[in-house]
Amino acid sequence: MTQQSLADTIRQRLGDFPPSERKVGRVLLATYPTAGLESAARLAERAATSAPTVIRFVNRLGFTGFPEFQQALRTELEQRNASPLTLYSESGSGGQALLRQSAEVFGQAVQRTLTALPPDDLRAAVALLGERRRRIHVTGGRFTGVFAHYLLMHLVQLRDNAFRLPDAPVERAGSVAGLGKRDVLVIFDYRRYEPHHLELARVAREKNCKIILFTDTWLSPVASLASVVLPSQVDAPSPSPYDSLVPTVAVVETVVAALLADLGEAAHQRMLACEAAAKTTVLY
Repeated sequence: MTQQSLADTIRQRLGDFPPSERKVGRVLLATYPTAGLESAARLAERAATSAPTVIRFVNRLGFTGFPEFQQALRTELEQRNASPLTLYSESGSGGQALLRQSAEVFGQAVQRTLTALPPDDLRAAVALLGERRRRIHVTGGRFTGVFAHYLLMHLVQLRDNAFRLPDAPVERAGSVAGLGKRDVLVIFDYRRYEPHHLELARVAREKNCKIILFTDTWLSPVASLASVVLPSQVDAPSPSPYDSLVPTVAVVETVVAALLADLGEAAHQRMLACEAAAKTTVLY
C-alpha cells in the first residue's frame, strides 16, 4: 500500500510546530527533497536556525534522529523513481477475487486521498481557477494528459479563458512565451516524473505565473515551484505494475464541484451559453 509522503506529513502538521521549527519545515517543503539530504547543520543554516532545532523538528515527526529521517527520505526517493517494470509482479488473482481486491484497494485509496487532501490547498486551487481575470492553461504527461483534458472539459463549461497547453512545439512555445502574472498553469505530473514539466514550471515561475500541481504522494519535483499541490494515492490491485489514477479522478471532480459552488450563478450562465452555442452550431 502507498504511504503518505514526508512532504505531505510536514505540510499537514506545519501549523503545530513552534515558529523556529516551522522555519525548518518551510525550507524542506520549498526545496523538497534535496534540503533533507543535506547535513543538519546545513539545513539549519538555510532555515536561519540551529542544528538542535532541526533535530527537535525531526523528533517531533517521529524519528529518533536526523540519520533515520534521511534514511526514510532516501527510501521514499527510491519509491518515487520506480517504473512499471520495477513494480511488476507475477503474483495476482483473477475473476471474483480480483474484483473484491480492486473494490478494496481503489476504495481505500480514494478515501485516504480525500482525507489527506489539505483543505487550504483545495481552497487555494478553487480560488485561482475561479478568478475570472486569470487565464488557465492545463497540461499533462504520457498517461496524465487525458486527465488534463478531462479537467479542461469542465473548466471551459464553467468559465472562459481556459486552454490546453498545445502539444505542437511552435504553438507551445508561443503559449509559454505569453505566460504572465495573470496566468495559472495546471500540471499533472506523476511518477515517473517527466523532466520537461519541471523546466516548464521553472519558466512559468520566472514569469510570476501561478502553478497548480496534481501529483502522487511522493510529489513531483514541480512541487517545490507550485503554489498549490494536490497529491493522490496511486495504489493498484495486484498484479498490476501500474500506478492507479482512480484517486486522481476523485480529486479532479472534487475541485470541479468546489469550483462550481464557488462560481455560483456565473457558472450557470456560462453553462447555458455553452449549450446554446452547441445547439446553434449543431455540435451536440
